[in-house]
Amino acid sequence: MRRLFAWCAAVVTVLVLNAGVLLAQSAPVAQTVKRPDERMKTDILVVVAHPDDEGGVTPYLARAIYDEHKRVAVVFATRGGSGGNDYSREHGPALADIREQEARTACAKLGITNVWFLEGKDTASQNVLNSLANWGHGANLEALVRIVRLTRPEVIITWLPGVFIGENHGDHQAAGVLATEAFDLANDATAFPAQVAGATKRLEVYLENLTPWQPKKLYYFSDADDEKQFAGTGPAYSIKEVSPSQKKPYWRLAIEAATPHLTQFPDVQQFQKMNEEQFNKFFEDPKNMFWPEPMTLTLGHSRVSSKPTADVFDGITSRPDWNSTFACPEQFIEHYNPPPQATVRLGGAWGFYGEFQANHCVRAPRAKTAEIAIKAGSNLLVPLSVTHNYRKPLELQVDVDVPAGWKVVQGAGTLTLPEEDRTDLFVEIATPVMDKEVLAKLAAQDVIVRASAGGRSAGEIRLKALLKPNALPQN
Repeated sequence: MRRLFAWCAAVVTVLVLNAGVLLAQSAPVAQTVKRPDERMKTDILVVVAHPDDEGGVTPYLARAIYDEHKRVAVVFATRGGSGGNDYSREHGPALADIREQEARTACAKLGITNVWFLEGKDTASQNVLNSLANWGHGANLEALVRIVRLTRPEVIITWLPGVFIGENHGDHQAAGVLATEAFDLANDATAFPAQVAGATKRLEVYLENLTPWQPKKLYYFSDADDEKQFAGTGPAYSIKEVSPSQKKPYWRLAIEAATPHLTQFPDVQQFQKMNEEQFNKFFEDPKNMFWPEPMTLTLGHSRVSSKPTADVFDGITSRPDWNSTFACPEQFIEHYNPPPQATVRLGGAWGFYGEFQANHCVRAPRAKTAEIAIKAGSNLLVPLSVTHNYRKPLELQVDVDVPAGWKVVQGAGTLTLPEEDRTDLFVEIATPVMDKEVLAKLAAQDVIVRASAGGRSAGEIRLKALLKPNALPQN
């Protein structure tokens, strides 16, 4: 009986185990869907043009990283191959290789390890349109949108897209243009749709399985000579404030992060040789300070409710506030409705920014009067955009007032324009050669262009031009 009982018990055990296996096989098993790569997630995405440009905002980044524990990533639109080299002899592509490594090392000093480079070509010109053309605007915009979707930033910080005396590099402004466009496009599933195409059953190397993403705020910074004009356009942060965690002023942390950029700033080596007393004494002189006090970031656009001067992360939540009344600051947008008669406006980069700001609904400041700084002895180009009746040719009279010693080379007089809605042309003006001592005392001077057609005014354009000993070419 004992053997029979043992045999029956064994059979029952086997049956129970088999039943358990069958039940386990038939029960649904939850599958975990893979998340986006958290290693790439960032709070702040900095978009700049050249290796070392990140230095324009590093006092704030030091605050955000060390004391607010924010994650930061940086995108460089170019590798700086057409820049100068004041440290060693390499130029061109070799210099670009060096500057890339300098930038990665400089970012690492602040704890920034996620660094990307686009394929833009370093373009030595003041004209943002030249930079966009030379970069391959569409391809690099697609690449930047990909990085925004990959890193999912809450905030984008970039160069101010605008023309100001002192902020004279078209590449800087082009980085701001791409960043603004990417801010708008990254959440649009119809923009570069292959990036957000979902997973398929087979390996498809051209479908990326990213997710649309909307950054919450867009901020600009500038290298303009007159930083006071940006007061009140966004939050201001003291660069002299001491970091609670690092026990050093934020400007000092920024200087230390800049030390790898030897090809552009070889003199930075002298700071490393100074003792504490010498270092502090050197930077007590405001002329030796690389950043304004305080540093102001201009709020260009926000998808959440927040005052322009509030902290960068004020109002940021897990989802954007689509109903925010601040999303489109109409008071900063210049709407242009062309009248039936001929009208002349300032064209080129200035005209582009007027339309760009309206189309992207950004509050980027513009100079009260259009301005530019050029090298003394070079020719100033004043681009004009003429709107007129497309049914017949237009006879346009252009008159130009220039400072003493300047000379109109071409573009003035009576011009016959073809039958079209808009004609773009320019006035060329030769400027005099001057000594550095004279230029140091010289203020910006007015160039005035007046246009008329059929006995009626078509508009007046005023441009302030400052002559300097050296400047990038205008075009």
